[in-house]
Amino acid sequence: MSEYLLVLAIALLPAGGSGIGSAIAESTRAPEWVVGSALHAAAGVAIAVVSVELMPRILESTPIGLAVVAFLGGAAFSVLLAKGVKWLQGRSQPGGSTAGWMVYTAVAADLFGDGLMTGIGSAVSSWLGLILALSQLVANIPGGFAAVSNFRSEGVGRRMRILAAFGFALPLFLGATIGFWVLRDFEADIQNAALALVVGILLLTTVEDTLPQADEPTPPRLISTVSFAGGFAFFALLTTYLG
Repeated sequence: MSEYLLVLAIALLPAGGSGIGSAIAESTRAPEWVVGSALHAAAGVAIAVVSVELMPRILESTPIGLAVVAFLGGAAFSVLLAKGVKWLQGRSQPGGSTAGWMVYTAVAADLFGDGLMTGIGSAVSSWLGLILALSQLVANIPGGFAAVSNFRSEGVGRRMRILAAFGFALPLFLGATIGFWVLRDFEADIQNAALALVVGILLLTTVEDTLPQADEPTPPRLISTVSFAGGFAFFALLTTYLG
């Protein structure tokens, strides 16, 4: 049990990054184009998580058929998430926008993947889990900032925004718990299939929800491009030097 508590403590590191971003968003009122640029940066980080960290690991030892099926399962689940968010929003705020919550879902999917990797890595070695978590701490700041800033621009109340910011820890704990207790005794291809499922969720919510929302404030093309590319490059370099 003490080992599991250590895993949860390590999993708090990525949540700390999202928390820092959320706190910045709460303490400053950024212009709409800044929020759009932050969303582009968060999307760049998410794409880097998929292409730099997850897919190389998945393709290294997982049958391509299994990886594709798991990815399609994640993509299908992202559709169910979108419909579920829309249904809940319709019951609580008829006619309200679901875009902000879908951006939040994309960030939460990223955090769930972080927790899953931390749990699996910690089952192998506490040091590996710590390295994976540290690589996500700073990288998650743009996502937390973008999600909460987006809520502010859509008129979501402060209490709900704060609850949502604290809620970032839940997908991390869930992912770390599944990775540590459920997946640690499975073979690598099953663990990687679970990561491919996360890739499907993360990639589809990023492309279908985060990026369209990022373009709504119409930030200058140069700034949005630099933000996206900067988010991607930052995470790639961070992972390389910490890994």
